[in-house]
Amino acid sequence: MIPRHLYIGISVLLAAVLAMTIYALRMRGRAVATSVSPSDTRPVAPPAAGPTEQVTLFVAYDDIGMLQAHAARIPLPSVRQQRAEELLRSLLAIYLDKSSPHPLPPGSDVRGVYLVDPGLAVIDMNAAFADGHRSGILSEELTVASLIQTLSTNIPGIAKVKILVEGKERQTLAGHVDLSGFFDAAGINQLAAQLQNSP
Repeated sequence: MIPRHLYIGISVLLAAVLAMTIYALRMRGRAVATSVSPSDTRPVAPPAAGPTEQVTLFVAYDDIGMLQAHAARIPLPSVRQQRAEELLRSLLAIYLDKSSPHPLPPGSDVRGVYLVDPGLAVIDMNAAFADGHRSGILSEELTVASLIQTLSTNIPGIAKVKILVEGKERQTLAGHVDLSGFFDAAGINQLAAQLQNSP
């Protein structure tokens, strides 16, 4: 026959194991619940070096379906290509803000801007920008016109613009605006003027 104190000892050990298991599961559940996935997964770009300069950013407003020119002072490097990238990053910062007039998907970023002679600019956006962009003709046109008009207004000599996603050609932005060809900066300038004066 098994002594009574052995039964009590085994019972106490089993109760302790059960209590520790419950405690460990609760702690694991809390850790999962409190872990925050970062909403902005873009790599941190080094701050732009150089004196601040007055620039014009063409900001899209979804509620009125218009572009509006906004003056801003931002630090710009002296190299043209880096200047172009900083201009577009400043514009995207407006769109990524929680009170944005034209929200873009979290993590949207410019991978690079390449200024190719004569007068061609290639904008390379990341996948988050295109994959999460809202579908719709006006929304997509506002985005493209905003990027190109901001670039061509502040960087002289740009006549054509090509938009890539992750370094590759893409048929459309989000199902409507054709990205397979080149955008004429003068044509976008006229579209931007219409979008600024539309009712």
